[in-house]
Amino acid sequence: MALLIFTGSILAGIVGALLGLGGGIIIIPVLTLLLNIDIRYAIGASIVSVIATSSGAAAAYIRDRITNIRIGMFLEMATTTGAITGAYLGGLISPHYLYIIFAVVLGYSTLAMFKRRNLELPEGVVAHPLAKKLKLEGSYYDQVLNRQVEYTATGVYEGFGIMYGAGVISGLLGIGNGIFKVMAMDMFMKLPMKVSTATSNFMIGVTAAASAGIYFARGDIHPAIAAPVALGVVIGATLGTRLMVRLRNTTLRKIFVPVLLYVSLQMLLKGLRG
Repeated sequence: MALLIFTGSILAGIVGALLGLGGGIIIIPVLTLLLNIDIRYAIGASIVSVIATSSGAAAAYIRDRITNIRIGMFLEMATTTGAITGAYLGGLISPHYLYIIFAVVLGYSTLAMFKRRNLELPEGVVAHPLAKKLKLEGSYYDQVLNRQVEYTATGVYEGFGIMYGAGVISGLLGIGNGIFKVMAMDMFMKLPMKVSTATSNFMIGVTAAASAGIYFARGDIHPAIAAPVALGVVIGATLGTRLMVRLRNTTLRKIFVPVLLYVSLQMLLKGLRG
């Protein structure tokens, strides 16, 4: 059992680091669908995996100057508040509804990512006035495009609102909900996909830590499950960060669309069966 959890966690770490989603998007289905572990323990282990993914990936992306720390800290005000709200709501909602919520979140994410699958870099972005005041811009060197990419942010208010919702769902499902973080930055704030991914990796650990204490106090974090998860995810996240910088932005989107669709359908079926 521990070996299976460890192996699945390595995969979760790779995917989480690649797409800024946190390990939970893989860990929860592996633990619940394949190993029949109670979803509350799976969510508790997922919270740990999200923190581990963030710790393993964030440092590398900051070193490569892909992460925008200023944007991350600004948006973290919304996600942390939402995570605390969601963690308290999680104790009031049955596992049956958690499966369905998880499936709906993934289904929407699949459609949104599919629509933007061929967009390499955002074009014609006009800086939001608040983005100018807070200096929410930056640049990074793209190894694939072989040039320096400069960018700025728009849709600051919309992105901030989506981030609060991301925090609520993170607290409910323990997935770090990096997919909503990435979508908020990629779709609403018009940041490059790699910047959105790297900044999401930086943020998810803070969001998860905000609700981890509540899950621990409830007894939802089981050491025998959480320990191999954390170790595997850190190893996977290290591998994922090395791979991400060598991929195109469009490739990052196309990799995960079928995975999101499959997992969302499986979780929806499990939720409907009750």
